Amino acid sequence: MKMETKKEFRNMIQMGRTLPLGTSYVDGCMNFAVAAEGGQPCALILYHKDEAHTEMEIPFPEESRAGNVYALGIRDFPADEYEYNFKIGHQIVLDPYAKRILGREHFGEPVKQKEGGFVRCGFAVSDYDWDGDRPLEIPYENTVMYGLHVRNFTMHPSSRVKHKGTFRGITEKIPYLKELGINHIELMPSYEFDEILSRRSAGYYGKDAEKAEESFRLNTWGYGPGSYFAPKTSYAASSDPVTEFRDMVRMLHQHGIEISMEFYFPKGTGVELMLRCLRHWVLSYHLDGIHLNGEDVPAGLLAADPILSRTKLMYQGFPVEEVYPEGALPEFKNLAEYNSGFLVDARRFLKGDEDMLDAFTWRVRRNPSGQGVINFITNHDGFTLRDLVSYDGKHNEENGEDNRDGTNYNYSWNCGVEGPSRKKAVRELRMRQMKNAFSFVLLSQGTPYIFSGDELMQTKKGNNNSYCQDNDTAWINWNLTKDAREIFDYVKKLIALRQEHPVLHRTEELRIMDYMACGYPDLSYHGKKAWYGEFEPFSRQIGLMYCGKYAKTGDRQEDDFFYVAYNMHWIEHEFALPKLPDGKIWRIAADTSNAVDGGFYESGLEPAVETQKMITVKERTVMVLIGK
Repeated sequence: MKMETKKEFRNMIQMGRTLPLGTSYVDGCMNFAVAAEGGQPCALILYHKDEAHTEMEIPFPEESRAGNVYALGIRDFPADEYEYNFKIGHQIVLDPYAKRILGREHFGEPVKQKEGGFVRCGFAVSDYDWDGDRPLEIPYENTVMYGLHVRNFTMHPSSRVKHKGTFRGITEKIPYLKELGINHIELMPSYEFDEILSRRSAGYYGKDAEKAEESFRLNTWGYGPGSYFAPKTSYAASSDPVTEFRDMVRMLHQHGIEISMEFYFPKGTGVELMLRCLRHWVLSYHLDGIHLNGEDVPAGLLAADPILSRTKLMYQGFPVEEVYPEGALPEFKNLAEYNSGFLVDARRFLKGDEDMLDAFTWRVRRNPSGQGVINFITNHDGFTLRDLVSYDGKHNEENGEDNRDGTNYNYSWNCGVEGPSRKKAVRELRMRQMKNAFSFVLLSQGTPYIFSGDELMQTKKGNNNSYCQDNDTAWINWNLTKDAREIFDYVKKLIALRQEHPVLHRTEELRIMDYMACGYPDLSYHGKKAWYGEFEPFSRQIGLMYCGKYAKTGDRQEDDFFYVAYNMHWIEHEFALPKLPDGKIWRIAADTSNAVDGGFYESGLEPAVETQKMITVKERTVMVLIGK
């Protein structure tokens, strides 16, 4: 019903509650509460749906103020017919706690203020049939993460989904995720944000800078201020992003796939807003995880919240000693370190830098008791994996900033030619290096993270900062070339190998000790002599043996032994093989230098190592041996 007169409407207004901030519905009354710094006058602006003009402006009564918070309530308020904003002083602003945002339905299109268009807040329907759905709570050691941008993931015509660039598009790709072996997807910011940037505010100072007011560019990634409680409207195929997001979560859970989302909180974001935001997404949307990003994130406070105690919380580093005083670790390890430490060390080892063995072997082994660790060699920020082995320097000219944007610290190597190459030797080396990189990540003891498209050999043509690209540069091309199919199959088989063998993803950190007195340490290092790792600064090769006696398979049997030989030198090396228990022999499970079989041998068909004492590993190669 539309309110016929302001007088009738005002008779429904009553004193409100100052908490919680935003809107809440209690005992038949819609409550509005807003913080106004500096004691500025404050009003509620109401709009009838589908009408451009303001229907009513209701000042917040001074007697309702507590500190800088104003409140009012409206009895029997027809929320399905109205939208709202707040007016603080002379400025109309969005409610930072709004559950719906209207006006940005079309991605990349600026709101046309001169035509009566503007952004408003809406009300989300709280009723939803979850059909018994709950977060999956997959332990970090069993998780394989896959990062994606909602729009870029399925926007390309080759995605062959009906609802391109949307939450529904993700659900259409569930069979693909299952085939690959993914059980956790992480969304880049998918709450409401304004993707329109003026060229001047975006750092554009070219010859068109004087037209900054009329021209704009995109911030497709969403790392800036946001409406943190509302799913992004333009990422929905329907007119109801709230329900569509929940449908996506429920369908992912039904197929055994967790979902987390990254939240970027700029400096100055209120602690209360952050905490309420995380609780909201966990309780109202059943998120399995939260990736925190920002300068002033109160990581310790958020980690100590009991509502979030079984939600994966990922951040650049938690103060574990403060969160768990006196070493009282929780039953469910929900915290994880999420930073570029593994990325830098793995990239430097991959391209053959000196003095990297200590750092690399530590990264591969690392799995602390107080928190998990997320290991990745690429993500949205920087080169794709294909570009990492194809370019020495960034090529961001399309961004319009004279190639000044984006990091210069890529730790990449182009394998001898900058950019695309038709040389067979270069192409084969790049294929090998991509497989090596995936092996680093998926054979590490931490939680592996793959960024979407790397398994399909996605290229951005050397652009390492594609934040403003809403086109083929950023969209994943799903057309599989022969080489892309080979990389996809290698990753798929390596994920399956990891998940099948718990010795490759242990619950606790490996000690490099024989603490079971079984004759073998849980992890040992080897070189041209067994049991002697060569850690000299000039060494670029190392063998790691994992003892299967320290891990039990699903049927409670001892796991197999594994020997992973990493040779990032540009010459081949011999590796000594430790003697296995009676009845077991070394077999080759994977070899990234083997282009004939794609680098992987089927289970049960792995060829035996000839001498069982030594094996030669070609230059820039990872070889995985299984002892069974």
